[in-house]
Amino acid sequence: MCQVFISADPTLYDSRARSVRLHGVATSIKLENLFWQVLDEIAQRDGMGVPQLCAKLYDELVAERGEVENFASFLRVSCGRYLALQLSGGIPQDASISIRSLNAQQVLATEGHRSLLARAA
Repeated sequence: MCQVFISADPTLYDSRARSVRLHGVATSIKLENLFWQVLDEIAQRDGMGVPQLCAKLYDELVAERGEVENFASFLRVSCGRYLALQLSGGIPQDASISIRSLNAQQVLATEGHRSLLARAA
């Protein structure tokens, strides 16, 4: 089992910081390269760069929840959910289909369906 995970390219778990502007303030976010790659894929799907995506996610999160406690953790979880939603069929694997063009309720319904199946197993 462990060989599947330990054989990963070490550059994937190297971390690096990137500077982004959140609510007009320049800040640094440190994530592992794997997460930066996933964020880049998500951003490209909607014609954005990673800094633009991070700013958009941050603004929407603040609008929905108020204060953001740990934005880097939120980004990691968002990457995991993106990949899980691709596996569940909620987000098409075809990267030419933008995320914003998808019906959020339908996407989230696939996530709930998968959770129900996992609990039944």
